[in-house]
Amino acid sequence: MANMTIRNLDEALKKRLRIRAAIHGRPMEDEARDILRSALATSEPSRSLVQSIRARLESTVGVELDIPTREAIRDAPDFER
Repeated sequence: MANMTIRNLDEALKKRLRIRAAIHGRPMEDEARDILRSALATSEPSRSLVQSIRARLESTVGVELDIPTREAIRDAPDFER
């Protein structure tokens, strides 16, 4: 087994970890191990933002949208009158 030391841990975060460990009835180290284990359990590597957007929009490829015709720009109002 490997050892790891976490330095400069925010006091509020440490308190939350201690409370969560107490709720589950185990030491903080066991709770931290369980959190790391579940966070890293996904076998799928995380995607970049570009890959996520591309995957979400992939189903819309090939959709033809009606583009409305543009109208001429109207004249600016005359405030001199």
